[in-house]
This record gives sequence, structure tokens and C-alpha cells, in this order.
Amino acid sequence: MYDFIIIGAGIIGSAIARGLSSYQAKVLCLEKENDVANVQTLANSAIIHAGHNPKPGSLKAMLSVKGNKMYEDWEKTLEIPLLYTGAYVVAHNDTEEIKLQEILQTTKANQVPEFELIDGDDARKVEKNLAKSITKVLSLPTTKVTYPWEVAFACMENAIENGVEFHKNQEVIDIKPINGHYQITTKSHRIYQTRHIINAAGVAADDIGQMIETPPFKTTPRKGEYFVLDKSVKGFMKHVIYPLPSDKGKGVLITPQYHGNILLGPSSEFIDDKFHTNTTAQGLDYVKKNAVDLAENIPFDLIIRSFAGIRSTSTYDDFYIKESLNHPGFYYLGGIESPGLTAAPAIAEYLIKDIIGMDKKYARNQAFSPYRKKRVEFHRLSSSEKEALLKADKRYGRIICKCEKITEKEIIDSIQGPLGSHTIKGLKKRVRAGAGLCQGGYCEEKLVHLISDTLNISPLDIHYDDEQSLIFTHETKVTK
Repeated sequence: MYDFIIIGAGIIGSAIARGLSSYQAKVLCLEKENDVANVQTLANSAIIHAGHNPKPGSLKAMLSVKGNKMYEDWEKTLEIPLLYTGAYVVAHNDTEEIKLQEILQTTKANQVPEFELIDGDDARKVEKNLAKSITKVLSLPTTKVTYPWEVAFACMENAIENGVEFHKNQEVIDIKPINGHYQITTKSHRIYQTRHIINAAGVAADDIGQMIETPPFKTTPRKGEYFVLDKSVKGFMKHVIYPLPSDKGKGVLITPQYHGNILLGPSSEFIDDKFHTNTTAQGLDYVKKNAVDLAENIPFDLIIRSFAGIRSTSTYDDFYIKESLNHPGFYYLGGIESPGLTAAPAIAEYLIKDIIGMDKKYARNQAFSPYRKKRVEFHRLSSSEKEALLKADKRYGRIICKCEKITEKEIIDSIQGPLGSHTIKGLKKRVRAGAGLCQGGYCEEKLVHLISDTLNISPLDIHYDDEQSLIFTHETKVTK
């Protein structure tokens, strides 16, 4: 019998798992995918927003401003990547400048700690590629950019090290309330018993709720498509650049990334399939047409890939973070769209302390450690640090991913870590092997061999991502 089962291991579920691990409670996190952070957390703009956009007085407003600040603590304790970019919200004419003034008032009402309205010409002294048509800019210095799935990995790794269990490939298909607790059945025919359920299933949160009651909200998937520019464009834009928001969301953005790339996007389209993340010519064309309103000289010739992500837009006009009215111990986290990534640390704290009331129900875990050891990024080290590591292990001297300069030892550590991966995509998410200009064209075959040798499994059993994505189906050249 578990005290808590969390359904969903995106950034929200992982942050909650870490928070619960600081108490003396038996906690399990179930994930339907083959890895942590494989749906909404995987494909988004990676921005830690300042808190300028949500409706004043809403949970979104309160938790995004608080969450933004909490990331600075996570940077120290969990060793997560943060890029302190700041952001510009831009206006092109008198009409848009009036709307920008309204956003400034919202920013002030939400108690964002720093902001400033500046002229377009002054902004272009800092950002030379900013579109010449831009007349005014709302500057938001507390905006940051992170690496979302690494944040989720850090939270879940720390949670596991503090006693939380994590089971992947466990899609929940049935929930039954039984004598004061819940029985959960998964697609793989495993049955779990728990006193409490935390529904952090993202875009599927209403589907999970439907298993026991009519959920208090409906989730509609909204797809956003993006371009990724090669990291050789680093410095083209230093700030996150926002257009004025609309009913479609924050709009097409230009977003510098922690590892040097730049994202262009997203588009915004309501769709029927909650997990359909194909890109379209129409969606990507929309991104290009809108991006040029923000900047001159965008190097579209340096696009290295495109992708699409899903956002869980809810019929409830805010984050829905509440206990079920009909089933005690069943907790909803619904409509966690933007600024969900920003608010994640504060969402976890709010649920655990204010909604569940853990401090009144469970003793603290005296062995809890909030610290996670930072993974080695060999190419970022000084010459003396590299030399010391090479003396200790020669595998640091073998570069597997030339684009991202990832060594054999880093890859093996990511295979064997507390949240180790045995998939090609899993290694790409953990150490960026295959994330560069050639998109795995050079290193993917080497990754297959490293997984095979490290785990002593056949290359025929290695997947790109989920359990249906085998790299090889059979041998074609066999000596008998």
C-alpha cells in the first residue's frame, strides 16, 4: 500500500515526487511513456516567464512569479541549467503601444519584481537584430530559460535518491475507490493500492479523472510547432522576444536556448488527438511569417530541425489544483499550460503544503537531501579539470557526439544513472548526444553499441524511444 501514487512524470509530477520525498511517506510515480518528461515537458519554449501575462489574482499569476524565483534555488540544489536572458514584449505602433501599457499594468499588479518600458531604438542598441518596425518594448529582466526535461530528470533523480519509486510504461486504465483507498490498474495488468492519488497527467488529466467521476474541467490539446536553429547562431538574439499576446496564447517567440540554439515558435492550433505531435507545412509557415515581425536577418538557412508540442488548455480559466469534492485523497492538477513550467516549483509546494497539508499529516524525512550531483559536461570544463578527469578515466577522451562534444564516459553515466536510459532519445535528452547539426547522423550507431555493451543486451532490443520504436527489426548480414 502506497501513501501517494502520482500519475504522470512530466515536470509537475517530478517536482511533486521530489517534494513528497521530504516526508516519511511511501510514494510511487507512474508514467505511461518510456521515459520521464516525454510529452508536454519535452516540447515547449523552455522559458521561465517573469509573470507579466496571467490575470492578476489568479493561481497562474501567483505561482509563476513565485516559481520564477524558486528556480534560482533549484539551480543551486539540483544543479539545473538556467540562462538569464531577460525578455522584451514588443509593440509596433500606437495601437499596440496602448496594449503594451495594459500588459505593464498587469505586470505591476502581479508584483513582478523588475520591469521597464523602453523605446525601440534603445532596445536595438542591445538587440541589433530587433525588427526596425518595433517602437516600444516592455523589458522583463527576471525572465530566464532552462532545459525542461533536464529539470524533470533532476527532480525525479533526487526523488528516487530520497526513496520515491518510479515505474515507466505503466499507462493507467482503471481506478477504483475501495474502502478508503484506491486501486489502480495499468495497461500492463499491474495493480497498485494507494491511499492518495495525485493526478498530474497533463493533457490527459481529465481522462484520468473520468475514471472515477465527471471531472471538474475538460482538457483540449493545443499544438504548437517550432523551428530549431543551429547553435552557431548563438548571440543572434540574447533576450526572449515576445509579440503582444492574443487569444491564441503568447504568440510566436524568438527564444535563445541554454545550449546555444534559438527556437522560433510556437504556432497555435487546437487539435483532437492529445498525443499527435506531427509538424505541418501550414504550421511551420505560420511560424516563419510571424517571426519576421520580431527580427531582421533571421538565419532560416540554419534550421536543423522542427518539432511540435502539446499544451493542455483547460475549460477552467486558471490552474486547477484541488482535491476532488467527491473522492477524498484524489487531487487534480489540471490545465497546467503556460506558465506551467515556470510555476512548477511553486505548484508542487502549493499542492503539498496548502492543498494536501503534508506538514500536519506526515513527519519529515530526516534523511532527505535536496541536493543532486551535477552531471559532468566535459566540454565546459577548464583544461586542468579535463586533464584530471582524463587521468581518472580515459573514456572522457573519446568523443562520441562530435556536434555537441559528448564523451563516451558521459554517455555511459547517463545509461547507468539513477534514472538511466536505454533508448537513443533518452540519451539525447540526458546528454544531448544527437542534438547537434547532424541530428545523430554521425553518432547514433555508436550510441547503439554503447547501450548494447553497457547493458549487455542485443542491438535488436534497443529502441529509439517508446517500446514500438525498435532501431533494428532483424539482422541482414549474418555469417553462419
